[in-house]
Amino acid sequence: MQVTVVGSGYVGTTLAACLADAGHDVTAIDIDPDVVAAINDGHAAIHEPGLDDLLAEHAGDRLHATTEYESVPDADVTFLAIGTPSNEDGSIDLGALTAAAEMTGEALVESREGDGSSTADPDDRHLVVVKSTITPPGVGEVREALFEGAGDAADNVELATNPEFLREGTAVDDFQHPDKLVFGTESEWATERLEALYEPLVAATDGDVPVIRTDPETAVMIKYANNAFLASKISLANDLGNICKRFGIDAYEVMDAVGLDDRIGAKFLRSGVGWGGSCFPKDVDAIRAAAREAGYEPALLDAAVAVNDGQPERMLELLDAHADVAGERVAVLGLAFKPGTDDVRNSRAIPVIEGLQARGAEVVGYDPVATENTRERFPDIEYADSAAAALDGASAALVVTDWDEFAALDDAFDAMGAPVVIDGRRVIERREGLTYEGLTW
Repeated sequence: MQVTVVGSGYVGTTLAACLADAGHDVTAIDIDPDVVAAINDGHAAIHEPGLDDLLAEHAGDRLHATTEYESVPDADVTFLAIGTPSNEDGSIDLGALTAAAEMTGEALVESREGDGSSTADPDDRHLVVVKSTITPPGVGEVREALFEGAGDAADNVELATNPEFLREGTAVDDFQHPDKLVFGTESEWATERLEALYEPLVAATDGDVPVIRTDPETAVMIKYANNAFLASKISLANDLGNICKRFGIDAYEVMDAVGLDDRIGAKFLRSGVGWGGSCFPKDVDAIRAAAREAGYEPALLDAAVAVNDGQPERMLELLDAHADVAGERVAVLGLAFKPGTDDVRNSRAIPVIEGLQARGAEVVGYDPVATENTRERFPDIEYADSAAAALDGASAALVVTDWDEFAALDDAFDAMGAPVVIDGRRVIERREGLTYEGLTW
């Protein structure tokens, strides 16, 4: 099939590369010429395992990138994968997405006003699919912008939604081995078009992929409910972990037993310094804001956010109990919000570093891939080129991201002054000569 993907961020680039790998001919559109050039050169402007391999294989063949919308009229499907950043009140800003939708509609009008050579659909119908994360009320706004751009052609354009469930660090694998596919459509034709698009993916998994067929608004609500549930599950595990810590009980031993209950499951029960990234904070805030706009106070989601926001400070309070770090070198191990990515958006390292600076500490940070992104936020702290170098001469260390390499630092702790380690991810093993505190164990 011919596919156009508008937007080449985390979601759009992964979508374009994986659809090309599935055998489709894909055109990626982005307003940033540097991003376009990177894709055409066969590499991503972001760090995502496996993504560069797909781009290197398909760029210049089944995958091309451009800043123009010329490919839209001849596409079987056009995806909108534009960012929807948060406003101050937590609601999402649809400005860039609605602008892209309007330009998509305009591109369809221009093709009809041209030489009439567009052959994407025999009946001139066009399917535009929102991949961006938007609230149910936002669907109508995007549809309105698309139809406004399409003008008289709007009767032959349908807007659908197809939310993504990708985790940064495993996005390629998540796309190729999905837990579910969600199609939000208004017609059988649109559903069949999406089924045809994803057929190679479903076939590669022996057809063992649940497909949810629903309306556009319900489809996007499924995405929000999914992330809100997972974020709340983590916060509940953290809340219980904080209680366990007060009782001198290992929360991980407790949750290992709790996870055996098949009504609960073992995933997302690892307590620690909390969740971050681009999805959980943004999506939970957005659905809370949308709920309030609709006249409902989401008390449980408010509590989930409050618990999450408090975890970094609890980590710093544990440090305070063992050391006065004013004027002392303190290492922060892990700057990305999770291992496997260079994304520092809403990373728990941010409030930890801010708290250390407020205490007068000399902060040194280390992360395998996220240093440069963190440097944009904290240009004045020191950055080490290895975990061992960060620990050298430090009086304390805080483990914020659970990179595997941090589990093999035994010898490096010997280079610390009076080693105090506050572990927010249960990565470091207790050992003699080390003052060790686990956040919830």
